[in-house]
Amino acid sequence: MRVPILKQGPYLIASVQSALTDADLLQMRDDLARLVGQHRSHGVVVDVTALDVLDSFAARTLRTMAYAIRLRGAQMVIVGIQPEVAFAMVQLGLSLPGVDTALDLEEGLALLNRKTSEDHASEG
Repeated sequence: MRVPILKQGPYLIASVQSALTDADLLQMRDDLARLVGQHRSHGVVVDVTALDVLDSFAARTLRTMAYAIRLRGAQMVIVGIQPEVAFAMVQLGLSLPGVDTALDLEEGLALLNRKTSEDHASEG
């Protein structure tokens, strides 16, 4: 199942609607990396609110996705990690070093606004 990716201003929003297979995760990674360049996006929000589990492959793929998007010139933030998922990730030793997270879509967009305005300020 393809993850819907919406363009909202300078940002892309990928909203995960249900559990994803490994192939789905890789497809989302590839789609986002391509669309960042196509739309000249400044940021990406990946909303995982609907997920009730994040295994090691999913965590690693999200981390890789964030690094690749950063190399493409955009920022990425993961939003909506459920409390049970966060606890399970900690217990399993899964982490997302260097990847920004936020509580929900609103917080994620605010974080991207701050980060992208800081990036533009440092360029000038």
